[in-house]
Amino acid sequence: MLESTCRPRPFAARLDSLIESTPQARCLLRAYLSGLPSGDRYFDTAELLLGELFANAVQHSDAPDDRRIEIRISLTGDLLRLEVHDASTGRPTLRPSSPDDECGRGLFLVNELAERWGCCPRVGGIGKFVWATIAPAA
Repeated sequence: MLESTCRPRPFAARLDSLIESTPQARCLLRAYLSGLPSGDRYFDTAELLLGELFANAVQHSDAPDDRRIEIRISLTGDLLRLEVHDASTGRPTLRPSSPDDECGRGLFLVNELAERWGCCPRVGGIGKFVWATIAPAA
């Protein structure tokens, strides 16, 4: 029997760098959260933010098309951490949007809904990863 102090294992998966892979990333997140005792407290915000981070990695990448995007999901204490790794050199920038803009609000949502978020270079110097931490819903 597992003790209640056991931490869930982190999860990682590499997906094709295609916008069609975004639902698969969210599905893998739901499966991870379903295995946690209070995973349902993260569902809505985590799905939204992972979808935005993954879609941004696909849409704004300057990496070759054959490069994959890696997602990592972990729980530390009560904070869920999402990471999206890609081989692109571009860094996300929070920018203002006007009511008429058709896109460009994804990072705004990440900024508003995450406890914290950031962007770091990947080990080995190829690409970056964008991360966000999410607190459970009340």
